[in-house]
Formats: sequence, C-alpha cells, structure tokens
Amino acid sequence: MKLLLDENLSRRLVRRIADLFPDSEHIGAKGLLQAPDSVVWEFAKVNGFAIATADADFYELATTLGPPPKVIWLRGCDYPTPVAEDLIGGQAIRIVEFLNDPERAVLILRRQ
Repeated sequence: MKLLLDENLSRRLVRRIADLFPDSEHIGAKGLLQAPDSVVWEFAKVNGFAIATADADFYELATTLGPPPKVIWLRGCDYPTPVAEDLIGGQAIRIVEFLNDPERAVLILRRQ
C-alpha cells in the first residue's frame, strides 16, 4: 500500500512513513508539483496510489468521482512534519483497513 503525498505535505514525510507505507512518494518526486488536481488524480489512479493531502480539493474529487484513487485527508494539517508523521503512524491500522475497503473513498484524519 503506497501513498502519494500532495505538495502541501513535506517531502520528508515519505522517508518517515516508509516502514509503514513502503513505495510511497511525494508528488514532487514524480514531476507533479503545481500540476492540476485532475492530473495528480489520474496519476494516482493509474499507478495504484492513495492520495494523502492536507486540503479539501481531493476530498471533493473523491466524493464526486469515487475511488480509485482513495484519499486520506489530514484535515487542518497546519502542523510540523513530526506531528503529521505521528498522526499517520498512530492511525496506520485504520489507514490500512480503509485502503482495503473497496467501498470507501475518503478517510479523514484529525489531530487530537
């Protein structure tokens, strides 16, 4: 299971979650910085990624188009990379269950 991290999340996060979600990538590593959301969406769909993001744009696409790809929305994520890492790591089981559920399109994670 691999995540495609949106540009609003740090590139460093890829390395920090690699033990939980190997083969994850940042959109910057795929030449998709500042690409339209529709291009990122299609790239994730074709390449088997779930999109991890901190903004509502992909939430809107997921609720309109449905999966794939799936979207993990780190809602209100204006906090440092270590906190985002802790959120993803602390919710890893929930994320895996979500990624394995063919019916669900969006998982919203919030900092407690």
